[in-house]
This record gives sequence, structure tokens and C-alpha cells, in this order.
Amino acid sequence: MLRLPPIKFETPRTVEDAAKLISAAGGHARLVSGGTDLWPNMKRRHQKAETVVSLMSIAGLDAIDSAGGDLRLGATATLSNIIRDDNVRERFPALAQAIASISSPPLRNMGTIGGNLCVDTRCTYYNQTEEWRRSIDFCLKEEGTICWVATKSPRCWAHSASDSAPMLCALDAKVKLVSEAGARELPLADMFVDDGIDYLAKQADEIVTEVVVPETSDSSHCRTSFWKLRRRGSIDFATLSVAAAVWTDDEGIVTRASMYLGAVGAAPMPVGEIETVLVGNKLTEEGIAQIAHAAHKVGRPMDNTDFAPSWRGKMTEQYVSAVLREIAGLPPLRMRPRHILQVV
Repeated sequence: MLRLPPIKFETPRTVEDAAKLISAAGGHARLVSGGTDLWPNMKRRHQKAETVVSLMSIAGLDAIDSAGGDLRLGATATLSNIIRDDNVRERFPALAQAIASISSPPLRNMGTIGGNLCVDTRCTYYNQTEEWRRSIDFCLKEEGTICWVATKSPRCWAHSASDSAPMLCALDAKVKLVSEAGARELPLADMFVDDGIDYLAKQADEIVTEVVVPETSDSSHCRTSFWKLRRRGSIDFATLSVAAAVWTDDEGIVTRASMYLGAVGAAPMPVGEIETVLVGNKLTEEGIAQIAHAAHKVGRPMDNTDFAPSWRGKMTEQYVSAVLREIAGLPPLRMRPRHILQVV
């Protein structure tokens, strides 16, 4: 049985107290909410901490305000509670689908939206037991000097593992960060960095307290879709995900468009060509094919997760096409993944 190392476990009652504890620890503390990522990582000695600060005792941090206007998700709102919210399902259906695709019902009951956004990057060579990793020598992401995915690379290529992040980025979500120095808000997309080790732009002492999705991104303003590729229909992490949102006028002319790819880089990867091709035009099969081809170049899957990289690259084009066809209301050319909403 894998066991946690000795730690000091703190349960502050306010965000301000949590920020003070993190600051006082001087880089030797970690935040935890549901713990579905951190606890297994600490048991396998992927991540270390002398102090762990839990956010779960902070009143109100799990709030879900979705009745109208902007959607506001407190950082410790559980994934299951977000999915169960009728307003979220009606106003942000692709977000509900993305969150419903995460892991399994028991883990969604524990996992939180803030935790999923900050979830550790993943790699075949990193996500193994400590004994396995020691036997081949540790990698760049943890104490080693080599990336086993690209041995001549000076950087780590572990990939983003969050399913909510690509969809929230496509919806123009913002995130609120709080530290002892104060609070700030920034576009969620700006919180991610394409680096397998330093994959978050937030400071180590900053706490994600809230995610805000603008009213202008709900189903009355835009059409959205989310598809996820994985070996099994549940539990597994994504080997590719595609999230898109398209805004049109009354004539069906695209006024705005946004698309992000997940699990093909250390951060959700934007497909900028979607606006270049679509804005000012209707969503057609020709435009979809052009964007799918461009997305194939953006996605750069490597040999760091399930399935062959070359096949995952080809599936990027297929899934981008499928997502945009779904948004356009065109006949599907392939079976949709089973993102089953858990509402019990």
C-alpha cells in the first residue's frame, strides 16, 4: 500500500488565512481541495510538501451562481454539483459535457473545479511508481536531468490533463486569484504556460478562488461543443480533447469563434485560425476542413500518453471537424464520444 509522507495538515476557515499559511511556508506548502490529484501524486512521491493547506473548510468557496448573468463557480464547487446544476446544463451545455467526461462518479463527487484547472501535467514516464522511475532514472519533471519523451530536449513535454480548462478557455472564462498581497483577475487562458513543469502562470502563493464565465458565452449567445478522445468511455484521462464556441448574427454569419485543444501540449492550445477563417462568413464544410487542417499543425502530440502520436495527430483533424460539424448542425461523420452526465 502506498502511504502519504508525514505532513502538517492545515484547515483554515477563510481565504485570507489560507493565503497567510501558504506565504509563511515559503514554498514548502501545497493547496488541496478534493485531493483526487494531489494525494495520489504525493503517495507516489511525484509531488512533495511539508505542509498541505486544505480549502474545503472555507465557507462559501463552493458556491455556484448560475441563475442569470455571469456564471460564477467557487473553486471548491465539486464537479458533480456543477453537472447537477440545471442552469449550468441549460446555459453552458458543452461545459457540463466536458466536466461530465472527467474520470468517474466517485472522483467527480470529490474533485473540484479549481483542482481540475490546476491538475498536474501528465506523462507516460512521469506517472509511474517511484521504484519504476528510479529504475530508469528520474526525468526532468522530477529530480532528473533528461526528458525521456524527447531525450535531446531542454524542456519537459508532459501534457495538460484538465478537461474543463479547454472548454472554459473557449468560453472566455476568467479566474480570480488571491494571495496575501491581494487579489487579481485574469483570463483563464493566461493562467496556463506551455511547459510541462511550470505549467501555471499563477504565483505559488496565489489561490484560485473563483471561475467566472461571462453571460455572453451562454447558449443564448453562442453554440458550443466538446469532444474527448480516450481509450475507455470513462475514467481515463484525455489523449485529445477539442472545445469550441462560435458566435453568429441573425443571418448565421460568424462574429466570433474560439477553439482550444487539450492533452496535446502542456497548456490548452488555441487554434487561432478559427477566427481567421470563420469571422465574416457562415460555417461551411469548406471552412471546417480548412480549420481542421490548421488544427492538425497546432496539435503536436508526442509519445507521452496512450495511443501512437501519429494516430493522435490524425485524430486531431477528425475531432476538430466533428466538433465544428456539430456546432453547424451538419450530419455527423463519426460516432460521438459518450460524455454521460451524472445527475444522481
